[in-house]
Amino acid sequence: MRTDAVIDRQVTQGPGGRILTNTGVWSPDSEWIVYDTRSDAAGELFDGRRIEMVQVETGEVRVLYEAANGAHCGGATFHPREPLVVFILGPEKPTPDWTYNAWHRQGVIVDALNPGRHRNLDARDIVPPFTAGALRGGSHVHVWDAAGDWISFTYEDHSLASSSSTEGENQRNVGVSVLGHPVKAKGDHPRNHDGEAFSVLVTSTTSRPKPGSDDIVRAFEEAWVGIGGYVRSDGTRQRRALAFQGHVTTSRGAVISEAFLVDLPEDLTRPGDGPLEGTTTRRPAPPRGVSQRRLTFLMDRKYPGIQGPRHWLRSSPDGSQIAFLARDDDGVVQLWTISPEGGEPRQVTRNSSDITSAFTWSPSGEHIAHTMDGSVCQTHVPTGETRRLSLPGSADSVLRPEACVFSPDGRKIAYMRRTGVTGGGEANQICLVSLP
Repeated sequence: MRTDAVIDRQVTQGPGGRILTNTGVWSPDSEWIVYDTRSDAAGELFDGRRIEMVQVETGEVRVLYEAANGAHCGGATFHPREPLVVFILGPEKPTPDWTYNAWHRQGVIVDALNPGRHRNLDARDIVPPFTAGALRGGSHVHVWDAAGDWISFTYEDHSLASSSSTEGENQRNVGVSVLGHPVKAKGDHPRNHDGEAFSVLVTSTTSRPKPGSDDIVRAFEEAWVGIGGYVRSDGTRQRRALAFQGHVTTSRGAVISEAFLVDLPEDLTRPGDGPLEGTTTRRPAPPRGVSQRRLTFLMDRKYPGIQGPRHWLRSSPDGSQIAFLARDDDGVVQLWTISPEGGEPRQVTRNSSDITSAFTWSPSGEHIAHTMDGSVCQTHVPTGETRRLSLPGSADSVLRPEACVFSPDGRKIAYMRRTGVTGGGEANQICLVSLP
């Protein structure tokens, strides 16, 4: 595998927790990288107290937000054009019945030019009758669309998680928050709060999937499709859509991941087949005009379904290709793409080594950045050629798989290494490759 002549360097120094989100970590001017301070290597322990950003040339670190009153924060992403950062905030003043979990968290926004204070993204109302536009649970991994007006997230439901209902069960779904439509929640519960956006769920899951069908029990790892959506085969443009992974049950009873897509209407405030806010026994229903469909049918492959390291589906900037990972017939994890209208997936890479990380597209749409064989790599999507951009890691400098993120100017890739630090111990360090 060819190695390109690039600059590969460590940006942060010393001990401390550092976790990059899988996308959106760069400031719009490609000069700062935002991260949170969860302490473990993978960020599975939600114990971070601060959202920070580091200047990539000087190494200057600025604290954007510090959680208080027993709360923790993480999963930060930048607005595409403005100095705004959205992230997950866990509960302040946690109590035995309200500790951090998937349905006890929220999205908040901080201004990087005026750090320290957060604004609530999503409203919460957990007391029936519920409020349309407010959530009844927790949102997670918030990602702005290209316009910076809508934010996607994954969601789990407090009301169903704490209910004995057999009609509806708490399941992970994908939602959208529409900024500029503030929601005021009722003040009849101490965990209710107002939000700056109107939030809805846009995916449909079922507790009782029919084997061999397109029914899904879990929707997750979503991505906005294109900078301006995608062009349908009839020449019309679908302005907003989300691709995501869904768990389906095969005819033999196995649960696998497949790629799905939801086309979104311009107005998410109109109810569809059920109330946007849900009921005490049913989860919130998608708005009118949301259309969900399956893109991949990988159940009959030797290695069925989407496979490989945890990763989010990612769309090319023009919206014509949605990338995912799956194993080839030799069991090697490769890059694949599929049209937002479905069809036969295209195998992009034919490497002898697994792709080992989440990935992102370059702004030009020509390359995908990922790790493989101990190195940061980029694959030229039209040809499938993969080139090494960093030297293989060593025993005391191990690449992390959580993020490999192109900068908005397309000239840099941010990633993490786990390294030893002076005085003992290990820490994640933010690193970057500068392309020629």
